[in-house]
Amino acid sequence: MKNEKAIVVFSGGQDSTTCLFWAMQQFKEVEAVTFNYNQRHKLELDVAADICKELNIPHHILDMSLLNQLAPNALTRSDIDITHEEGELPSTFVDGRNLLFLSFAAVLAKQKGARHIITGVCETDFSGYPDCRDIFVKSLNVTLNLSMDYPFVIHTPLMWIDKAETWKLADELNAFEFVRNKTLTCYNGIISDGCGECPACELRKAGLDRYLEMKGASEHV
Repeated sequence: MKNEKAIVVFSGGQDSTTCLFWAMQQFKEVEAVTFNYNQRHKLELDVAADICKELNIPHHILDMSLLNQLAPNALTRSDIDITHEEGELPSTFVDGRNLLFLSFAAVLAKQKGARHIITGVCETDFSGYPDCRDIFVKSLNVTLNLSMDYPFVIHTPLMWIDKAETWKLADELNAFEFVRNKTLTCYNGIISDGCGECPACELRKAGLDRYLEMKGASEHV
């Protein structure tokens, strides 16, 4: 893979930024693609662009505003509260988002001569999102290969690790401080450690606290 090219599906958040650093280590050439679906916080687009500029990564922003029209939810509507009732999908779930993102990333990848696509989806810490499952990614990988007669490989570096292990991976990639200070995970649009109250911030902080605790324990052994 060292001599090949990859496209990273990139939001500027903790997970996709960790994946970006992972891809930079794995592939000769890396480009990033971010999707504008009129999401709750347009700051996400600016953060993604700033990170790519700092890392000298070619960056593409694609218009996916149709998704906003089709799927009203807490990520596409500021008047819908962020909630997660037990046994139900969170109000932040956007129907078809990863299906569309990966499909359009594949179209871009083929035009750019890249056969590797990287996404930060994860089954371990996911909130019940069906399009974060390994079986979905593998199924779509086959479909994309057949639809364009092109040998795509979708990589999911975070699929089987939890948030603490994601922080560990960032640290191993020498990107811990970068990811902690320059990414946007917060649903309320606050960079770095975020608001500390929304589900995304709570998950991020719980993982960070666990990792720092584990790291501290190992250093004292």
